Amino acid sequence: MMRIVLITFLLLAPSGHKEQSRAPVRVVATLPVYAEITQQVGGPEVTVSSIANPNEDAHFVRPKPSFALDIRRADMFVTTGLDLELWVPTLLDRAGNPDVLEGGRGYVTAYTGVELLDVPITADRSGGDVHIFGNPHLTTDPLRALQVARNITTGLKRVAPDRAAHFDAGLANFAERIYQRLFGERLVELIGGETLEQLALNRTLFEFLEQQEFEGAPLIGSLGGWLETAAPFRDQEMICYHKNWAYFEDRFQVRCADYVEARPGIPPTPGHVAQLIARMREENLNVLFSATYFDQSKVEAVASRGDAIFVRVPLSPYAREGVDDYFTLVDTWVTELSQAFTSR
Repeated sequence: MMRIVLITFLLLAPSGHKEQSRAPVRVVATLPVYAEITQQVGGPEVTVSSIANPNEDAHFVRPKPSFALDIRRADMFVTTGLDLELWVPTLLDRAGNPDVLEGGRGYVTAYTGVELLDVPITADRSGGDVHIFGNPHLTTDPLRALQVARNITTGLKRVAPDRAAHFDAGLANFAERIYQRLFGERLVELIGGETLEQLALNRTLFEFLEQQEFEGAPLIGSLGGWLETAAPFRDQEMICYHKNWAYFEDRFQVRCADYVEARPGIPPTPGHVAQLIARMREENLNVLFSATYFDQSKVEAVASRGDAIFVRVPLSPYAREGVDDYFTLVDTWVTELSQAFTSR
């Protein structure tokens, strides 16, 4: 009798392997925005942490021993994969986790499949902190953020293939939300999100919407979402502090005409600031756009002297109260910039 009870107990008790398969995938991301997108895709099947703080400049993160310990325990590591996080190789070496080294099954690069902008013709550091592979601030464009989500999904399926269907469903939900928030529900219903994505990536979206009709009216009238909200600053110019916004410019058709930082990563000289302020006044460049982690007082002083509206926004989720996911982050960018251009 005792033997029967023991055998029954062993058959019913979960094995260590099964327990492990049910454990959430442990993910460490370099940036909060990658962590947030991973959470959107993975839901309860992932536990995610980020190395950089929400209001920290990712160029200048100082590696801590605790970061290496987190990576040592991780199943997956997400990094931009360009030259933004130059501190990553040191952390990976200290962690000693072969699964998340470059080429390992748990190593994910966010930039894969993304059309890069600002790729320099020559790699010359005399121009400041020039990114030799291209601009690394990918997620300021929602469609490039969607490609980042696809890369993360591929990584999650690689490390936890038994949960592939769950991750695919999470990606599909994220994609649909991006489409509806970017283009508006009505236009997505009429055209389809994937078709609209391709038109936007090919930079033919507005031409298509202005030329094509539905029920006798141009499709441009059905445009909603972030692109509709962005109408006040479409085809307009502004001043930016740093080259954070290249992909935002590309998606929303606004242009940074000049920068407070003449050379990326190098504090502006008084001479440059004086020339910039003169240009702002002369050309009526009266909106200044900056991420929150730059020195507020200095940027505010430039805006004030140039008679410009200062739009200071977080670059990452969680960097401001109420900005608690990727969607509220983009809401903040588009809404506050639109208000500035409307009120100037």
